[in-house]
Amino acid sequence: MTVEIAVAGKGGVGKTTFTSLVIRELLKVGKKPILAVDADANANLNEALGMEVEMSIADIVARIANNLEPLPAGMTKDQYVEYKINQSLIEGDDVDLLVMGGPEGQGCYCYANNLLRQFIADLKKNYPYMVMDNEAGMEHLSRRTTQNVDFLFVVSDASARSIRSAGRIKELVDSIKLDIGKMYLIVTKGSPSDVEALKEEIDKTGLELIGIIPPDQNVFQYDLQSKPIYDLPENSPAVEAVRDILKKAGIL
Repeated sequence: MTVEIAVAGKGGVGKTTFTSLVIRELLKVGKKPILAVDADANANLNEALGMEVEMSIADIVARIANNLEPLPAGMTKDQYVEYKINQSLIEGDDVDLLVMGGPEGQGCYCYANNLLRQFIADLKKNYPYMVMDNEAGMEHLSRRTTQNVDFLFVVSDASARSIRSAGRIKELVDSIKLDIGKMYLIVTKGSPSDVEALKEEIDKTGLELIGIIPPDQNVFQYDLQSKPIYDLPENSPAVEAVRDILKKAGIL
């Protein structure tokens, strides 16, 4: 049975950094193979993992919708899209990556989103672990891309506005009754004193704070030099913090 881990939160809080380090820590202890899913329209999980992307699901859908790729004889549109999605899966040694990509048409990616959901449901059966990096905000939840997961980590930076955004994610999960096993709050780019100052806001969210990821100069430097976050040093503060979080959650 697949253990499903999803990451949510507003833009710029460090979701992709956290997701890539979750994958790193799982692989380190032999929890593999992993299906990684980048469900963010602004996809960059591949860069954090050091993997090359040739085509996303949104690219495939757009090409077929605009008749840039004729359908082979005897295949329906849905069959051909599924075939192309299979081809788009980026295969690594221990982790395979599926990339959603940008919106189709006038900003709608409902069709690609539905295909992603259906395809993942079948594909994940081949993996003991699936880790999904979701888009900024809450649309992935309302469209039910993220559902029936074992662990949902809601990531916030150390600001009241971001904490309130995390609280709205919790409210949405509860209101549409998504099947989430455990849901935790993570505060990034902060310190214990920052969290103490935000205690009232955190309490209002109803989320359990499972850990703090401190500011990490290594992350800044790796981003600056376009180096994969996956390759951070073992003693990097962000790496150590993510490892502790996964242990507390019972994943490691």
